[in-house]
Amino acid sequence: MNAVGIDVSKGKSTVAILRPFGELVASPFVVSHNPRELNELVTLIKSLDGDTKIVMEYTGNYYLPIALFLRKAGLFVSVVNPILVKDYSNKSLTVRKGKTDKKDAIKLAAFALDRWNELPLFSSRSDTRTLLKVFNRQYNQYNKLKVMLKNNLISILEQTFPGANTLFNTPARKADGHEKWIDFVLKFPHCECVSKKSFSAFSKSYLSWCRKFGYNFSDSKAKEIYVFSCNCTPSLADSEAARALVSAAILQLNTLGETLASLQKEMDLLASSLPEYDTVMSFFGVGSVLGAQLIAEIGDVSRFSDKKALVGFAGIDAPPFQSGNFNPQSRSISKRGSAALRKTLFQIMAVILQNAPANEPVFLFMDKKRSEGKHFYVYMMAGANKFLRIYYTRVMEHLNSLWEAA
Repeated sequence: MNAVGIDVSKGKSTVAILRPFGELVASPFVVSHNPRELNELVTLIKSLDGDTKIVMEYTGNYYLPIALFLRKAGLFVSVVNPILVKDYSNKSLTVRKGKTDKKDAIKLAAFALDRWNELPLFSSRSDTRTLLKVFNRQYNQYNKLKVMLKNNLISILEQTFPGANTLFNTPARKADGHEKWIDFVLKFPHCECVSKKSFSAFSKSYLSWCRKFGYNFSDSKAKEIYVFSCNCTPSLADSEAARALVSAAILQLNTLGETLASLQKEMDLLASSLPEYDTVMSFFGVGSVLGAQLIAEIGDVSRFSDKKALVGFAGIDAPPFQSGNFNPQSRSISKRGSAALRKTLFQIMAVILQNAPANEPVFLFMDKKRSEGKHFYVYMMAGANKFLRIYYTRVMEHLNSLWEAA
């Protein structure tokens, strides 16, 4: 029985090999992330007598190339949550406190020995899943940037066309990610671009713009925009410089919107190639965007031993807390799992609450908690907990049926 602990960092890893009773097979050594040294590591590991398991932590994206390389070499690789290792206690390792790459590698190896039969096998099948998760993380980063750029544009418009962002409430188009109000102020960057025209002239111009860009037109909306513009009080006069300022901000925002729309399409395409796609899409509140994000963050659900493990991975479980006669009636969620998954679940719960679907079990559960006077975040996370448990059951039933058919 050989446990290989690998402490992964950028460009290199520290490796330690332990056997039971603390026998150190090889003193911790450093391996650079290049084919020659990784092949030498594979040769060394394969030369060991007995079963061998390799353990490393999820460390951003650094662990992935090493895990895939070792799995393709036919070795048992387990990638574990860093929290599990952080909380792991082995008295033989804690006589002297301190943290180094060598000590971390030894701790990982000791963790592997103690949890030998519980170590999950890292799935190399997940090239698609890995790519989907990378896409999702990039999507989230670009989305944050979009919020920042949108706020920047609104700040500029407060000086040229105050409130223009409230004229339309249509969502971004799936095809190109454009939003109507943003395209509108590209055409009319200053309120005087509207108010200095007659209503008839503006209505014709607005109609022409709607037809050109594929937006709906109505006389009543044109009248509403015209009256709104005539009542605006800008702090910057209409000028080429002011218009250029608005146009520059919109150019960045629309480019980013197009990038997000492209990422959404790619994510949905990747997710649709996975076996659980149709099952996940059947859930209320899950569309092509949130569905792809959900699949990306959960990954292969079969790697979880049960529903509780999936809930714990999301960090929406309430850890037990009891001491003596003290047994609290309420507990906070752990928040020790995937923050990205919690965010996606929160968005799905918001969709379910907004639509209030009759006979939908997650909504009924949240509505019950809400009627009991529970705090908003309490019943939202309670709903997310129930959603994940149903998700695990349905997806596993589907996967099991596929395996049985095969």
